[in-house]
Parts: sequence; structure tokens; C-alpha cells
Amino acid sequence: MYIFALVRIEEELKLDYSDVLFRPKRSTLQSRKDVNLKRTYRFKYSNNEWSGIPIIAANMDGVGELGVAEKLSEFQMITCLTKQHDLKKIKAFKKIKSIHPNIALSIGIKKDDFDNLDKILKEYSFIKFICIDVANGYSEHFSKFLKSVRDKYPTKTIIAGNVVTADMTQELILSGADIVKVGIGPGSVCTTRLQTGVGYPQLSAVIECSDAAHGLGAHIIADGGCTCPGDVAKGFGGGADFVMLGGMLAGHDEGKGKLVKSNGSKYIEFYGSSSETANKKHYGGLSDYRSSEGRTVRVKYRGKINDTIKDILGGIRSSCTYVGAPSLKQLSKCTTFVRVTKQFNDTFVR
Repeated sequence: MYIFALVRIEEELKLDYSDVLFRPKRSTLQSRKDVNLKRTYRFKYSNNEWSGIPIIAANMDGVGELGVAEKLSEFQMITCLTKQHDLKKIKAFKKIKSIHPNIALSIGIKKDDFDNLDKILKEYSFIKFICIDVANGYSEHFSKFLKSVRDKYPTKTIIAGNVVTADMTQELILSGADIVKVGIGPGSVCTTRLQTGVGYPQLSAVIECSDAAHGLGAHIIADGGCTCPGDVAKGFGGGADFVMLGGMLAGHDEGKGKLVKSNGSKYIEFYGSSSETANKKHYGGLSDYRSSEGRTVRVKYRGKINDTIKDILGGIRSSCTYVGAPSLKQLSKCTTFVRVTKQFNDTFVR
């Protein structure tokens, strides 16, 4: 007996940030300084309230670090710490109490991850965000693990991902996620799409997943795919509640990455969390049954992170003035995207 599966092809066009631009609209705003970027959210299960600018540093080496968290917290922005932040590392950071509203503890789905989380939260029970982070959020085991974390920590705000479709966004929310992390393969040092052929254009994923999440009273993070401040604004315009950045926040002093000098220039090594570099550093190398799904690159050394943050926030404010949004909260309501074949004039780009 033969069973033939019908291959499905979705014909509807799916879009990345590079496929669209904002359509400008009349505005009553007189200056970029009049735009309010602060948001206040109350989360579905934890019932915690958070206020700030909803940009999150990714839990990647050189980005999801306590030095970055300290600086981003000054802007009321969140940092997802890397999974390697154990109790000893957090204890060594003396300012943890002052920045705790703006940090998330990251864990995988192994027993060791759960044990590490328990140890930290016994000592620092005031930390409110937990980020359960795996590359593939579609497994039943992931949903079951999420439920177990929700059962043990009912008052914590739980971030879970990554997924890219409305149905799995709903599944994770019903399993206990307050916030779903959206994005498979769009990151600057992610090679999942090349290695596996799996992915989903990021803007369409954000639009579809945010609609699903908001219908259940939950939130999403647009994770990955941003190359410039305009892309961050497009993520918010597409309905994201938070936008997570990796490569855009890499290469700064606060990340304490490995500094490399070459031909008179300074660079900092940056790599994907599923890369061979990351696996060698944290897990003794790649397992025989796995392949690397991340690349290692050199990012030009960028000094202090302060100017980069101001540049990103200035770009978002400008986006709001162009479409007539007096606040970040209003941006998605004022957004009309125009499909394009070219983003900008790159004649003098080297």
C-alpha cells in the first residue's frame, strides 16, 4: 500500500522588510522630539506591567551581556541575557537590582537549563522576565516544557520562541507564553535557511503572528532581519510589540567581544548562537548529528553603544513623523506599506 502526500504550495506573496517602504502621510507633528516612543504593556498570564522603549538586545554572545543591559536600561530598553549567565556571573554584577526590570533570563529546554533558572530566581526573585529560547519552536516537547515553566513560575513574564506562523503563535500562548518570539532564519549571522531550506519572510511573519497574538491578549517580539533603523520601524509598523536586535547592537565596548586588529582597523568577532564557534565555546563542539546553522563574522569596532542607540531611536521617531504617528503606539495604525523593488540609491555604497 502506497500513501501519497500532496505537496502544498502557498501562492500568496510573503514579504521581508526589504520588500516594502512606508507610504508617507500628512502629519500634525512639528518635530521628531514630539514623538513618544514609550510603551506600557500588561502581560496576559503574569499580569505584570512593563513600561519603556520596546527594543530588546538579543541573547547572543557580545550582545546579551550585562554591560549592554546596564546601558540599555538607561534608555528603558530590555536585554535578554545569554544562556551562559549563571548565578555566579550575575552575582558578580553589582548593579543587578537597579536594572532588573529590563533584563530577561534565557534558558533552553534541558534539565540543566531549568536547574540554572531555579538557582538564579531563588537568589534574585525580583527578576520578572524568562526567555525560553530554541531555534525551532514547533516541537511538542517545547510546548510541554513551556507549560512546566508556566506552572512553576505563574507570576513571571514568559517569552517563548521561535516560530513564524499564526497557528504556532496561538499554541505557545495557550501553553503559557505571555510573549512569542517570531523569526526563523532572518538574522545576519543565521544560516538556517541555507542549511535547512526552512524559513518565512520576516515582515509577513510579524504581521500574521501579531494578529494571532493580539487576538488572544498576548504580545510578540519581531526577532531578526533588521539591518537599519528603518527596518526596526517597519517591524513596529507591521504590528510587533517588541523588536529584538542582534547584529545592529554588536561590535560595541559593552558587549566585551573579542577585538581583532587587521590592516589598521579594529573588528569584533560576532557569531550566530547555532554556529560552530558558539558550539565550540559553550558545548565542546558540534554533535555528530548536527551541522552549523550560523556564521562567524567580523563586525567593525563601533566603540560605545550610546550613539548607536540614539541613531536607532532617531530613525524610528522620524518614521513616525513621516506617517503622522504621534507615538510608537500609533505607528501600526498609521502604517501603509508600499511594495518596492529597490530600497535606496546605492551608487556610492562600497
